[in-house]
Amino acid sequence: MKREDFYFDLPEELIAQVPIENREGSRLLVLDKNTGEIVHGVFSDIVQYLDKGDCLVLNNTRVIPARLFGRRKDTGSSVEFLLLKRIDNNKWEVLVKPGKKARPGGVFDFGEGLMEGEILAVQDGGTRIIEFKYDGVFEQILDELGEMPLPPYIKEKLEDKERYQTVYSKKEGSAAAPTAGLHFTEFLLQKIKEKGVNIVYVTLHVGLGTFRPVKVEDIEEHDMHYEYYEIDEESANIINESKKAGGKIVAVGTTSVRTIESASNEEGQVLPKNGWTNIFIYPGYKYKVIDRLITNFHLPESTLIMLVSALAGRENILHAYNEAIKLKYRFFSFGDAMFIK
Repeated sequence: MKREDFYFDLPEELIAQVPIENREGSRLLVLDKNTGEIVHGVFSDIVQYLDKGDCLVLNNTRVIPARLFGRRKDTGSSVEFLLLKRIDNNKWEVLVKPGKKARPGGVFDFGEGLMEGEILAVQDGGTRIIEFKYDGVFEQILDELGEMPLPPYIKEKLEDKERYQTVYSKKEGSAAAPTAGLHFTEFLLQKIKEKGVNIVYVTLHVGLGTFRPVKVEDIEEHDMHYEYYEIDEESANIINESKKAGGKIVAVGTTSVRTIESASNEEGQVLPKNGWTNIFIYPGYKYKVIDRLITNFHLPESTLIMLVSALAGRENILHAYNEAIKLKYRFFSFGDAMFIK
């Protein structure tokens, strides 16, 4: 399949710049993956689409203030860093802008002497390995110096940092939020529980793999970046038991999909696992565990629109996206939601 098979024309004004006041008040487009039928509603309607015995899978990763600004010690020039992946205590894989100012051996100052970093290597794909030196606790320094790493298409300043976190975020480590989960409130999760739906938490720390653009024409040649995931024994057992009893496995977000599909065997059983995944899901992929998906609207030609197309069919997805554009749905991270059933 070609990258252009997943292109659609999106008016810029439909890219949501700020979150709406009430998380569960977003619009919801419900797509039947078998018939292509579309129904419109609001996100709080999601409760009526979940049945007793279903299993809702949430990614409990928490976004760190991963955007740092440093100055080259020799020239004083300003460079932006995005922390992607912790390699060990003080070493990180980072994205750098502009890259030409961050060659191996380059030393950077952060926070006027609070922390220093040296570029150790340039990786394939252009990311860097940096080693930090500091006194004290890294997380506290990062909290003081770092900014929330909002996607580049969001130009507005975020007033409340917690609006780029899910209400159930727990395990720190992401460079971006698992945005499908932003629509849930504690109240809505309680209503879902009361209906007899099982709720489980998995972790995938969102890094470059999720938002790196596809640059090759033949999508099968796209190289996914590795991201860390984990699923414990209790969560794996609940998913397996729900499926065995006839319940639907409903993933919240593409990161939950990638976690579950990475941790499952060919028989469709989820195993308790942790490690690094570079799973790339596109049409032709046979889902082993996930039945349904709650997701946002994704960028044209992205790996994420390919993933949802693998579940619902490319034609169904592009038709639904065109409908959403016609009806002025809000797109991307702070946008509206879609439920593929």
